[in-house]
Amino acid sequence: MNRDSISKTSTDEYPQVTQADFDRAVLRRNLEPDEEKQRITLALDAEVVRYFKTKGGKQGYHHLINETLKRIVRLDIAEQNGFEEILRKIIREELAAAGNAH
Repeated sequence: MNRDSISKTSTDEYPQVTQADFDRAVLRRNLEPDEEKQRITLALDAEVVRYFKTKGGKQGYHHLINETLKRIVRLDIAEQNGFEEILRKIIREELAAAGNAH
């Protein structure tokens, strides 16, 4: 079998993968859907990088920075949700009090 026939056979057996195919793809980790990661360039203070490199362990400091930021985001969202619930409670109490005052 020559190179031309191998190349022709492989393209005949498998359809061409398009960008649309990649856009529809679901990233999975251990068969579970996993959120897509986005590569960025980020300048951090040397002190911050040293800290995470020291603490990073087997998984590495990039992973530790990502996990730390995810924790902060979750806490911030939870805090915002808690704030919103407290604000709603205060508004309900004030509206009830204003309704009783009339």
